[in-house]
Amino acid sequence: MKLLEDIISVFFPETCLCCDGPISKNSQSICVLCRHDLPFTNYSSQKMNKVEKSFYGRIPLVEATSLLHFYKKGPTQELMHNLKYRNKQKIGTILGVWMAESIKKSDRFKHIDCIVPVPLHKKRLKERGYNQLTKFGEILSKELQIPFLQHNLIRIAATKTQTKKFRTERWVNVNTKFHVKDPSQFENKHLLLIDDIITTGATIEACYNAFQEVKQFKMSLATMSYTK
Repeated sequence: MKLLEDIISVFFPETCLCCDGPISKNSQSICVLCRHDLPFTNYSSQKMNKVEKSFYGRIPLVEATSLLHFYKKGPTQELMHNLKYRNKQKIGTILGVWMAESIKKSDRFKHIDCIVPVPLHKKRLKERGYNQLTKFGEILSKELQIPFLQHNLIRIAATKTQTKKFRTERWVNVNTKFHVKDPSQFENKHLLLIDDIITTGATIEACYNAFQEVKQFKMSLATMSYTK
């Protein structure tokens, strides 16, 4: 078996999920240089971090964190692009492991009852073939022993991608709406909403507004990345 693996590695060498360069078998799919350059936030252990402050006066989040800072042309951007548009879903798994580790080390995010991903519109899901948050959420669920509920919150209005819009334009162009199919599933629950990147936060607000029909819910937030 090892001989077969060695032969396969010669003809089909594993490449870094960030830079596409060659890597060793023990590099966890991200090369040493890219891992070293990743801008970790350490927000999971920081109360009143920049993510939480960005939502003050907008929605009452219990706790909030992001794993990585997002800079244009930086390694986080490469990871997000490869995850969302090149079907490299293993990135979601790796980031899920790292996020779970950061949450476990923190004394925050206690008493979370379920993990809920920001959903794709069914048309976008059909085009892409997967939600980039699924692997991320599944790993968080496994590592934190918290149910992953991905079919109750749905997106009912599609939007054009926000990636190339200026920050001020995003506020105008976001017309996304969400709907909770069965509010009773989330009654008296503390939800951990997950997403890939925070830009203006408008999508998170729209999700929060969709939960207004739910009785006695609380929401915390964990995202892969955060745009400064």
